[in-house]
Amino acid sequence: MPMETCQLVSYIAPAAPATRRSARGDEPFLRPEVGFTPNWYRTALGIDFGRWWHTDPAYRRETILAMRGELKHRFGGTKIGGINRPDEPLDLLTGTYGCSSVAAIYGVPIVYAEDNWPNCEHRYLSDEEVDNLEPPELDTNPFFQELMAQVDWIAAHEGRVEGFVNLQGVLNNAHRLRGEKLFYDMIDSPQRCRRLFDCVCTTMIEAAKRLHKRQLESGVKVGFFTVSNCLVNMVSPEHYRDLLLPFDVRIAGAFGCIGIHNCAWNANPYIGDYAAVPNLGYIDMGLDSDLARAKEAIVHARRALMYTPMDLANKSLKTIRADLERVARDYAPCDVVVGDIEAGTPDERVLAFLELCGEINLRMGSQ
Repeated sequence: MPMETCQLVSYIAPAAPATRRSARGDEPFLRPEVGFTPNWYRTALGIDFGRWWHTDPAYRRETILAMRGELKHRFGGTKIGGINRPDEPLDLLTGTYGCSSVAAIYGVPIVYAEDNWPNCEHRYLSDEEVDNLEPPELDTNPFFQELMAQVDWIAAHEGRVEGFVNLQGVLNNAHRLRGEKLFYDMIDSPQRCRRLFDCVCTTMIEAAKRLHKRQLESGVKVGFFTVSNCLVNMVSPEHYRDLLLPFDVRIAGAFGCIGIHNCAWNANPYIGDYAAVPNLGYIDMGLDSDLARAKEAIVHARRALMYTPMDLANKSLKTIRADLERVARDYAPCDVVVGDIEAGTPDERVLAFLELCGEINLRMGSQ
């Protein structure tokens, strides 16, 4: 029997993309995790999520308190956005720079938006640039040093550096650096791919270790890494196994616990390989996946189902109930994650979703 790993659960901080945190061990059978887009908060509160939000932790603190207040007003009594936890110390790290940090370390300019997460300019490496690429020196890298200066500010003002920087996954980051040519490289120049993947993976590991070390100095221990494989359905299972799986395994070995995020895609072609990743503490996938097979193959990790915000907004409550009952029957214990809820989705629909999860927990959680 495989050795049991740590377990991670989904975590969505106010206005941040979904990430993961350590499980506490008392998670419900069907655990909902709900989050909203920056535009949802801007529509409600007028917050500007542009450059200032990502570069000034003092401003970010003000807005996070305002967002927590809005969540308490609308959804008091729930756990959305961690509103049931104290306001001090605040998590001022999660969401910073969205998913763009590794690309920015490599010099790709960030494009900010007042109502959305930041993105990267479409400025891609040439063949020659990839062939000569080396991991940047983080101790002198301007972007990374600016990020760590924010971490120092948080430590000084909050006492503890809670939260996570979303360092993404090897495939996602490589695509931000190479663009669509990356997929041609996988067929025509796999060695070029491996060089790019190796550089990106090295940067991810080194950046996370430096960040975790500074967090530990403030009393916060982060003993895991989560990778985002949002683009994995654009590569064949064979290409994942040959070119990308070795780097996920490398990350798992570097941190002793790994979470793997797939978005809401069909994970069936990759389930067998994911099940073989050592120290797997978290896996998520979409409704089109064979959930029963995933539960059988991936026993020790915390599983999560990515339920789309479109399904939440557009499906009937009867259909949502049927979806959740299927998830509970075939896949639980697990998280059910609805991130990126957009402005215009009625609060009543969000509360109804949480109520359905609670009902199913009472009825099926002890089975």
